[in-house]
Amino acid sequence: MRERWTWRGAFVVAAVGSAVGLGNIWRFPYVVYDSGGGAFLIPFVIALLTAGIPLMMLEFTLGQRFAGAAPRALERAKKGFEYVGWWAVLCGFGIVTYYTVILGWSLRYLVGAFTLEWGEEAGDYFFGRVLQLADPGQLAGFPLDTLLPYIIGWICIFFIIYSGVKGLGRVVMVTVPLPFILILILMIRGLTLEGAMDGMNFYLAPDFSAIFDASVWIAAYGQVFYTLSLAMGILIAYASYLPKNSDISNNAFMTSFADCLVAFLAGIAVFSTTGYMAYQLDVPVGEVVASGVGLAFVAYPEAISLMPVAPELIGVLFFITIFTLGLDSAFSLTEGIVCAIMDKFNMKRSQATVLISVLAFLVGLVFVTRGGLFWLDLVDFYIMSYGLTVVGLFTCILVGWVYGADRIRGYINEISEVYVGIWFDICIKFITPIILTVLLVLNIYENIISPYEGYPGWMQLVGGVIVMAAILIVGYFFMKARTREAEEPEEGEVS
Repeated sequence: MRERWTWRGAFVVAAVGSAVGLGNIWRFPYVVYDSGGGAFLIPFVIALLTAGIPLMMLEFTLGQRFAGAAPRALERAKKGFEYVGWWAVLCGFGIVTYYTVILGWSLRYLVGAFTLEWGEEAGDYFFGRVLQLADPGQLAGFPLDTLLPYIIGWICIFFIIYSGVKGLGRVVMVTVPLPFILILILMIRGLTLEGAMDGMNFYLAPDFSAIFDASVWIAAYGQVFYTLSLAMGILIAYASYLPKNSDISNNAFMTSFADCLVAFLAGIAVFSTTGYMAYQLDVPVGEVVASGVGLAFVAYPEAISLMPVAPELIGVLFFITIFTLGLDSAFSLTEGIVCAIMDKFNMKRSQATVLISVLAFLVGLVFVTRGGLFWLDLVDFYIMSYGLTVVGLFTCILVGWVYGADRIRGYINEISEVYVGIWFDICIKFITPIILTVLLVLNIYENIISPYEGYPGWMQLVGGVIVMAAILIVGYFFMKARTREAEEPEEGEVS
């Protein structure tokens, strides 16, 4: 018998936890300021309504209606499309192998925050002491400052997944609200600092001319697609544990808007604090702004060290936030993989959890090595730029054109509180596939004319060959499955 969420709220909170991740802290604020400030919110909201929410509804419906993780759900929707689900699971597996490494970094910084161990040179502390960074070819040696927290992080993930859906539901009731509360505290503290308004102006001052820039719209759709954890198999797996006739549309709206709210508030917390840092150093805000790991583990810690009152407390709160955000995303990714393995091989949860945890742990050791940061950055680039885009594109084509977007919409309206109109069909069949195709083509074009900077040519060649081979394989199986579907139509629905 399939496991079930104990109540609707547990599912919504878990879905929010999977969506709200580290990108809300270190990617969204940077994209906003770099794409027109407050004016960026206009294309962002449009992208959310025309791509993010429709895709989330689609994934919720697949999981609930066909009672399975991504591979089983897609196979039951149309015979021959299971491989698209496995592609999503594979992307999720790749992400969790390095996401847990970042989780370990946050745990190490949390310990160091009690004494502000990084001092005023957080860059030297991060790259020199914690990572002991070497060239990408040096995969030998595991710095204890990264290895031990990495092991602890995987132990936490293992026991959360091992406890099953009910246990997971209890965990998210703590780990999801906690970072939201902490972000509010960090935001309030940041706004009370001198120079905070300079940072806020840098973050939100609108440049309405950016609305007419096509690259800003591409950035908006890209941000929406990645921030909601779409195409990773997570949301389909979580929805497969829903009781029949559970709401779809309202859950999707709540999850999406909660994720965006956290990202927006995190931006206020980040830029108000970096504004204070710029004020203290007497430099423009743009000189202290960073994104990605540079923000979380270098720029923000340096800003914390400059705070006048209780900087240790702010440091502890910040890295608890980073740790809980990373933990929610990491065990959500793992659950999507474990669910797929249980479905496919009729394996017990305990067996599947051990198998996936051990395998992902061993693969992730590559990113723990002294040259691991380079590989982490490159793998993240290829999965986010190509892997997830291909999954989303083919899922839209499958559901929109082969299975039928109208059938999905009809099912949603039968059981949901919020009525979904014909706009859903238009988004799934036209708008989202077009945008994802544009993203894919632009990524390929930019990667050819401007290779990923800072990496040896052989690393980029390996990555490019793998990406192109994977796209061709997915396309081949798509055409093969489409031919089979035309010759042997099958409903395959689960009532």
